[in-house]
Amino acid sequence: MDHNNTTTAFDLSGKKIVKNLGIVKGIIVRSRSIVGTLGGSLQTIFGGNITLFTELCEKTREEAFDLMIKHAEEKGANAIIGVRYDTTELMQGVTEVLCYGTAVIVE
Repeated sequence: MDHNNTTTAFDLSGKKIVKNLGIVKGIIVRSRSIVGTLGGSLQTIFGGNITLFTELCEKTREEAFDLMIKHAEEKGANAIIGVRYDTTELMQGVTEVLCYGTAVIVE
């Protein structure tokens, strides 16, 4: 699926939605490693952007997004509208990242 056919909006400019295929999702549950936790903790001493955690979050969101696209493709979609992210801390150091949207066929 072309990533240009994903949007947080509820339509795709210049394209017509011809079929709604329902909700699609990608879920990742990730824990921080001891090394990452220690490294991130050290970075908090100096303040600013905690790059180890930023990279972990970005990678996790990307994986959840890719799983959502795969789910949409399995349903036969060529676009996803209304894309959103949600996170939940399941336990200390363990976080679920959910990426979801509505799979559609556009022309």
